[in-house]
Amino acid sequence: MRIDLHTHTRASDGTHTPAELVREAAAQGIDVLGLTDHDTAEGWAEAAATAAEVGVTLVRGIEISTIHQGRGAHLLAYLPDPAYPPLVHHLRKILDGRSSRVPAMLERLRSAGVDIDIADVRRAADGTAATGRPHVADALVTLGVVGDRSEAFRRFLNPGRPAYVNRYAAPLGEMVRVVDEAGGVTVLAHPWGRHGPGSMPERDIRALAAGGLAGLEVDHQDHPPQARAELRRIAEALDLVVTGSSDHHGLGKRDHDLGVNTTAPEQYARLLALATAAAARSGRPVPAVVG
Repeated sequence: MRIDLHTHTRASDGTHTPAELVREAAAQGIDVLGLTDHDTAEGWAEAAATAAEVGVTLVRGIEISTIHQGRGAHLLAYLPDPAYPPLVHHLRKILDGRSSRVPAMLERLRSAGVDIDIADVRRAADGTAATGRPHVADALVTLGVVGDRSEAFRRFLNPGRPAYVNRYAAPLGEMVRVVDEAGGVTVLAHPWGRHGPGSMPERDIRALAAGGLAGLEVDHQDHPPQARAELRRIAEALDLVVTGSSDHHGLGKRDHDLGVNTTAPEQYARLLALATAAAARSGRPVPAVVG
């Protein structure tokens, strides 16, 4: 069984529609697919309908933008009630922050000599709920300023670069609690992928586990072998679920092909059991696994 629990569509910053992503997963032999667009559940309905049609098991989720110790951290929330008011509140603030910083980024790009307009970004975003840096990057590619998204982030959009603008992100520990109250389960996405172990030391993971964190995304393209081994050791010590995934964005990310990393069936079963328990505690109408 091939299980990929972290993917994106055009509802956030992927390049496939939800239906296209599910069909591609089926073509690539993925049995279980986690749809985890950034800060939105907008793609769930379309993906669920297609999953039922093609026979892929769909686990609905959200990758939530959070902050921890002054740095960005991403939290995968699986099977929460998307209508739970505190969750809606935080996601709306995050999405508003994404959209409101785009004009400031464009102003900084123009100050750096780049001829770019909001219409360029809107064309790149194509109506997505979560407009942000990836769509500015795509606009820069279309305009011929850079060759790909990676170059756009490296030259202009990463922290410390000329067009970077900060935005709202939800407190990580608080979001672990909110997702639990919404009947879902949480997995820390690529915890050592951006800033290395120093940004998420073992003591912090231990505190998050005590607060309800269910798992760690260990097998990810941004984790070298040594990081994977150490994160697996921490997960085992804290009895956390170990997941692996592609973090697939279609053409928006290189070397993140569907199924490049997968989750072991026994770990997936543990995650579903924890989700069932969270749903029972919350009493919320949580989404079912499709398939």
